[in-house]
This record gives sequence, C-alpha cells and structure tokens, in this order.
Amino acid sequence: MSTVYDGEKGEFVAPDETPSDTTPLLEVEDLRVEFRTGDGVASVLNGVSYHVMAGETLAVLGESGSGKSVTAQTIMGILDMPPAVILGGEVRFHGEELLKAKPSRRMEVRGDGIAMIFQDALSALNPVFTVGFQIEEQLKVRRGMGKAEARKRAIELLDLVKIPNAKGRVRNYPHEFSGGMRQRAMIAMSLALDPELLIADEPTTALDVTVQAQIMDLLREIQRERDMGLILITHDLGVVAEVADRIAVMYAGRIVEQADVFSLFRNPAHPYTEALLQSLPRLDLKGQELKAIKGLPPSLANIPSGCPFHPRCPRAVDRCKQEVPDYHQLGGGRYSACHFAEELITHG
Repeated sequence: MSTVYDGEKGEFVAPDETPSDTTPLLEVEDLRVEFRTGDGVASVLNGVSYHVMAGETLAVLGESGSGKSVTAQTIMGILDMPPAVILGGEVRFHGEELLKAKPSRRMEVRGDGIAMIFQDALSALNPVFTVGFQIEEQLKVRRGMGKAEARKRAIELLDLVKIPNAKGRVRNYPHEFSGGMRQRAMIAMSLALDPELLIADEPTTALDVTVQAQIMDLLREIQRERDMGLILITHDLGVVAEVADRIAVMYAGRIVEQADVFSLFRNPAHPYTEALLQSLPRLDLKGQELKAIKGLPPSLANIPSGCPFHPRCPRAVDRCKQEVPDYHQLGGGRYSACHFAEELITHG
C-alpha cells in the first residue's frame, strides 16, 4: 500500500516510496454506456476514466446506481447487450484495446488476465454443482488439466483462501458453506487462472464485521504475494481507508474525484466526496447527529443540467446549474470535476 493509517498519530501517513514502474496495468478512458429500454434511455456511464498499476489497489466509491459495477462489467465484457450500448471509450489491458477485440480474445483475457469477484457469492455460484467442480471446470477447459490434476489444484486453491479441510470441502455444494466461506470459494475460483488484475465488487456485502476483516486481509495477502492489481468496488469508507492506494469517487455515471487515499481523506476536492466523509461516524463527535447528504442520487434517465450533484450540493451557485464542470487535473495526480475544486483544496 502507498499509504497507511498510523494508530498512534490517529491519521494517515504519507507514502514512503513510489512504484518504479509507471506503465498502467489497466486503463479506462472516456467510457460511455447507455441502457436502452422500453422506459427510455439511461446514461449509465458518462466519460469514466481511471487506471490501475500492478500491485496497486484502486477503490471505486459511490452510492448505489453511480455506475461502479457497470464499469467493471464493461471491463470484463459481460454487459447484457442489449439493453446496454457502448457509445465510446477505450479499455486497455497492457496497452491492448479490449472493446474492439474479438470475442475469443476477450475470453482469453477474462480469467487469465482479469478476473472478478461478484457481490453475492450464493447467486454467482451454480447451486447444482459442487464448489470443487466449478473451480476444476475452468482448469480443465482453459489449462488442459486432467481430472486428477484439476482436483488437486482446486484443493490447493481452497487451502490458499484458508477454507478448513479443503480436501473434504471441495466436494460440498455452495449452500453447504457459510457466507464467509462462500466468498472465499469465489475468491479461489477467481484466482484459478492466475489473473494479473482482480475486480472485487462489494466483496464483503452481507458479511458480519469480523468476516469482512478476514476477507479483506485475505485479499491483501494474496495481492502482495502475486503483485496483483486490485479494483475494489465499495461504498464502505472504512474499508477504503484500510486497504486502498488511490480512490476514484463516482456520481451519476461519472468520476467526480480521483486522488491517493492520503490526499482525499485529508482534503477532498469535490463537495460530494466532502459530504461522504462528513457522513462517517467519528469517536470525537459522540452524541452528535450524523450528517446526511440531503436528497437522492439523480435518475440516470434524467440527469440534471450542469453539475449532476448541484441539487444536493450546499456549495452550489447558478454556474453549477448551467455548466457541466470539466474533469481536470489539480496536480500531484489529483483530479476533480468541480468548478471550485482549487478553492476547496485551499480553504476546505
């Protein structure tokens, strides 16, 4: 990680070193996606851009419906088309453009290069096959392994993700696992083909706090061992503070701020990020009411004019209602889509 939380100081400490390799593992540039249904057209992604380095954790934050999961599904090539329509943009993995690649090439990259952990392991796993079979199948198809070799590797993977008695549990069905164990099995399946980039879409949803911590510790341990890139999709700022190197904040299908975790938590450059941080429970505010962001996220079928956040923004002026703010660089690898980003950083 490039930043850590210092418990004694009660704050984040700046990175000690920076990666020597500056070539991104994954680059997403100006990605635009619509959903066209009988009820109308929803602009789900409106120019999303971010990148991930090898060994780095990028956290993608935002309320439900902001476009976090759709971006991941577009990267993976698993969007339902129709109703989804990709209007433009690029997804480059090791510099290779994937959106225009042949389906056979996308299949090669999926699993070998980029893998994904889905939100609900019980829904993602097939209930009529054992967990072992589901891991072994891809090893046999994609790696040409025989049955015995694939079974051995499946047991090794379940053992890697710390499932007790992996040799026996490999014959169990998904419903025979607890929520935390199912999530571990999903991680084992996603790691089967040794991906260089892992996308974890709300990997700790519906798990209790202790199990959440175990899952995140497991992901960090595996990431360090493999120098694997990680995109962590979440709405949990506490998890982000612990594990992320950089953060991309999404709102209404757009990245509104991007920065390293140290800078973003210390001094947000967008009112939406500022409001998210203010809504966090804090020990020093014990007994006080939590601050909530007023209103609701906009419908993606009817995004407000100007800055999409302006109806909920306490800092909004007439300009915010009329002009869409540019997504611009602030220096030091920071980006913001706010007319007053520089003022926010300077004066808070």
